Amino acid sequence: MHAMTTPLLKKFFSLDTSPEVKSVFENYPDFVRERMGNLRRLVLETADETEEITDLEETLKWGEPSYLTKKGSTLRMDWKEKRPGQYAMYFKCTSRLVPAFKTVFGDLFTFEGDRAIVFQLDEEVPEVEVKRCIKAALRYHEVKHLPLLGM
Repeated sequence: MHAMTTPLLKKFFSLDTSPEVKSVFENYPDFVRERMGNLRRLVLETADETEEITDLEETLKWGEPSYLTKKGSTLRMDWKEKRPGQYAMYFKCTSRLVPAFKTVFGDLFTFEGDRAIVFQLDEEVPEVEVKRCIKAALRYHEVKHLPLLGM
């Protein structure tokens, strides 16, 4: 996956992509590029499937692909050279997101404190459950008052 493609979306929502994001995805090593592209696809599909999301910004924060909505909490993802066998999706550590994910999903995911879901390169991503986490992050300000964020 050398070119960064956007999956076919079912409804129209505004996606504002920073040109630097494409470069970050293209510069991931071959063995991780597809996995990172898959996480990106899950974010875009989730935004597309969520009626309340009309605008999504794809940008870089701390050099990492990041996704922002007016109603949500920043969602980031990255692969780090110091831990080459894994990659992660990051959430604001002061939010209730990861604590809620831990309660709802238990041992399904590997967590890094209250800030990340960590994926191993040799494991399949449980897409349905990851999309539930993404949706909670993209709608965080609408659901943060609900028990377990309405998950």
